Amino acid sequence: MEEFTSANPSGTSNASTLQRLPGAIIIGVRKGGTRALLEMLNLHPEVEVAKNEIHYFNLDENFRKGLDWYRAQMPVTLPGQLTVEKTPGYFTAPLAPKRIWATNPAVKLLLIVRDPAERLVSDYTQVLHNRIQQNKPYQPLAELLLSQEHINPKYKALQRSFYYQHLARWLELFPREQMHIVDGEALIQNPFPELQKAEKFLELTPQIKPDNFYFNVTKGFYCLLSAGHDKCLDESKGRPHAPLSSEAFQKLCRYLRVPNQIFFRMVGQRFDWC
Repeated sequence: MEEFTSANPSGTSNASTLQRLPGAIIIGVRKGGTRALLEMLNLHPEVEVAKNEIHYFNLDENFRKGLDWYRAQMPVTLPGQLTVEKTPGYFTAPLAPKRIWATNPAVKLLLIVRDPAERLVSDYTQVLHNRIQQNKPYQPLAELLLSQEHINPKYKALQRSFYYQHLARWLELFPREQMHIVDGEALIQNPFPELQKAEKFLELTPQIKPDNFYFNVTKGFYCLLSAGHDKCLDESKGRPHAPLSSEAFQKLCRYLRVPNQIFFRMVGQRFDWC
């Protein structure tokens, strides 16, 4: 299938720009730091990123539009540049692994993870914020998470935090070495080492430097600095989390302990989660 070509003012063939299918996809996790990872990778001159979440492989109405539509959502790139897109909904979508594999079995996959208990709270917080903005009713997190003082396994945000269940579908098709696991907590606390690992996985020449990052004391997290311009994540990334009692949070942590251990064994990495 042909790539889409952009006009070339110079008239030289080697400078032509094309819309190419992504060579790497950030597949998740939702509320794990996917936007931060995408923005940080975009610091690299050999990387161009899709600005929006495409939701091609997880939404049937988009998938039916076909591969030409998907490619048309991509940025134009020069030869040798890497196109990266991110849609965190891919990780938990049952059909996404097969669809991505059928499109490009050699694509590199990035999965950024964080403590699944904290991820759940952040997930709820985003939904809560959206419902308040739209003047829609909402339930307290404790009511959704707990049923008669027991963890409710049917709560969707909890199901998204069972990382091992979703990962199993991907590893049925993609070899482990084709997926890079990014530590979401480490990325926020000290971005540069995590970006070095990502550069190596993506086979990029090392170009991102420690001075591309600075800690914004007001916001409480790192911002990006490139060519004299700084960029901070949008306000939702620093949004206070919804309250959940310490007792309920610890109950959630205990509930997730075994699923987390299974995930650690699957990826060959351990994380300092609750």
